[in-house]
Amino acid sequence: MKERLHILKILKGVKIALKNRDYIKIKNLSNHLIHHSSIHQDPDIISVTIIIYALSKLIEREDYKNYPEWPNFYKQYIKCIDNLIRALEKDNLEMFRNEIKLIRNSIQKLSGKLKIYIDNVFRKAKVNKASRIYEHGISMEKTAEILGISIWELAEYAGQTRIGDINLSITLHIKQRIKTVEEIFNDE
Repeated sequence: MKERLHILKILKGVKIALKNRDYIKIKNLSNHLIHHSSIHQDPDIISVTIIIYALSKLIEREDYKNYPEWPNFYKQYIKCIDNLIRALEKDNLEMFRNEIKLIRNSIQKLSGKLKIYIDNVFRKAKVNKASRIYEHGISMEKTAEILGISIWELAEYAGQTRIGDINLSITLHIKQRIKTVEEIFNDE
């Protein structure tokens, strides 16, 4: 994984934001990581982006916390975030990927309305992040394939958000381009 240190920094930021229950900060960290997802199209980075964004949506809402399975699920989710951090610190890609699988498996073990709710949050997170990758210039077909969603889901969401209307031929002002390059190189 090329972006190990960057993802590690993001995940540590997520941990701090979690302690403060700052779902807006977590969303912003996910959005920051999506840029790198678009560049490298690395499935591991994309998975982490979705996990972080879904987490922000889960802590943003209160109603799911009333389900009896919620405390154990949330505890396991947070433990997986800790283990993702540990795996990156040890540069252990296999452990990292196993933790991503554990998060997915923990959702599958849920039942009833909580499972449906969390499945829905993750599905919407995939579509949202797919639209952001598409916004960065990756083809709709490639983006849908990477995230495991249909082209129709992505096209519908992109149409609603008007992402397809963005004029990619407009360039940024030189100061903004320099700032963007500096941000990319300062993160590494």
